Amino acid sequence: MVELNLPEGRLVRLTTDRGVLSADKVDDGTRVLLNDGPPVAGAGVLVDVGCGYGAIAIALALRSDPESVVWAVDVNERARELCAANAEANGVGHKVRVVAPEDVPTDLVVEQLWSNPPIRVGKSALHDLLRTWMDRLDPTGGQASLVVQKHLGADSLASWLDDQGWPTERLVSRAGYRVLSVRPRQSA
Repeated sequence: MVELNLPEGRLVRLTTDRGVLSADKVDDGTRVLLNDGPPVAGAGVLVDVGCGYGAIAIALALRSDPESVVWAVDVNERARELCAANAEANGVGHKVRVVAPEDVPTDLVVEQLWSNPPIRVGKSALHDLLRTWMDRLDPTGGQASLVVQKHLGADSLASWLDDQGWPTERLVSRAGYRVLSVRPRQSA
């Protein structure tokens, strides 16, 4: 069990297990993202890519409008089980849809994407993952918020995203992490 104190004064308790990222405490990057990311209110469809046991997904569900839906996506079955149980335990199970990547509707358009992306999967796999999700951003105002350790390539990832047509800016740099804000591709 780990605890997450959200800046607005909410305490979130999360059950963890071996085999998921940061089972002994909420990852420092996730904390930076949740503390320094953009506001959530107003977004109807949100997604946490690589949801793990649910820290980001649950925070998004707690912060978002009552009718919002948070898609929590992970390849790890145990992580998905924990995320679903944690969403229920924190009173937002009705707002969080926990799924494997292949179970996401192909036509899903996302207003806000939040992620502490799996950098260690390798550059090629990471780029494939990001291409898939960045192209789901609502072209009329979608936004992605990514947290990446500076020494694990945050600046080169920001450059790559820009080069691919997704305007990217650094929102904050804190504790060795960068929070990147990514906008949808611009139409030609």
